[in-house]
Amino acid sequence: MKLRIATRRSALALVQSNWVASCLRKLEPGLEVELTEVVTKGDRIQDVSLSEIGGKGLFVSEVEQELLEGRAELAVHSLKDVPAELAPGLVLGAVPKREDPRDVLVTDHGDALDDLEAGVRVGTNSLRRTLQLRRQRNDLDYAMLRGNVDTRLKKLAAGEYRAIVLAAAGLRRLGLFDRPLWLVPVEISVPSVGQGALALEARANDARTLGLLARLDHLPSRACVEAERAFLAALGGDCHTPLAGHARLTDGDKRLRFDGWVGSITGEGHVRASSEVWLSSGGDSLGTLARKLAEEVAATLMARGAKELLAAAQAQAAAEQRDPRRK
Repeated sequence: MKLRIATRRSALALVQSNWVASCLRKLEPGLEVELTEVVTKGDRIQDVSLSEIGGKGLFVSEVEQELLEGRAELAVHSLKDVPAELAPGLVLGAVPKREDPRDVLVTDHGDALDDLEAGVRVGTNSLRRTLQLRRQRNDLDYAMLRGNVDTRLKKLAAGEYRAIVLAAAGLRRLGLFDRPLWLVPVEISVPSVGQGALALEARANDARTLGLLARLDHLPSRACVEAERAFLAALGGDCHTPLAGHARLTDGDKRLRFDGWVGSITGEGHVRASSEVWLSSGGDSLGTLARKLAEEVAATLMARGAKELLAAAQAQAAAEQRDPRRK
């Protein structure tokens, strides 16, 4: 049996795809796996923010095309880059066990956010991160930082930034976690929907591949990220909207918690809500409970003003498309 994996060509994407390939070979001795590398538009254009060129979905759509046109049986994505709705004919075949979903502050000496001197430059490519961190420290200079992880770390080392903010999962997968850093608590920065998880995508009619992928599925991780994606869909969020949603098991996996946040693109306001439920041996499945909790938090946020914040973000994005000078 041969399996072709479509993947971005970035160092992190290749590490993730090779890890999946290794897992599949262990599950299916004799399986031949090869990678099909794709350089996406999101990788080629590095001098503007992602929202200006179409959002994080740019890292996914061209890789999905390899599946749709039959040049690959499987695509591996960082789940946080995957839009709320998959391309027609494709399904999420598996979500392996999730890595640490938190953001991380990287500095030369492992400083916490409150240790930074007023006015210093902090690099991040995420409006979500910027707005949440600014509520904790509004006296810092948050600046756009694009490029792969290695490029961003080099800019930090060169002194272009006093600190940079990355995803902890990416650093762990690249073997770069053994360095000065500070994990940002969820209470300060709610992670992006799907952050820390991998999405293994396949064609809906490819029973052979889906059967193999099912053996890599980690049900608690899948339940949490599908709840986060349900939260995203309930809010109608897109790449122009600063929002975050995070589901997690706590208290020895006996309790499920969901945190949601929506920010104003101007940085002038935000709404946040959380809810949790104790798990029991009977009743709804974990996946059903997680989705209900996510939808409850989404409804609470809408009632608290998220609807207006989302509408304003979408209106500004539409205006900028009509007249780029408004950016």
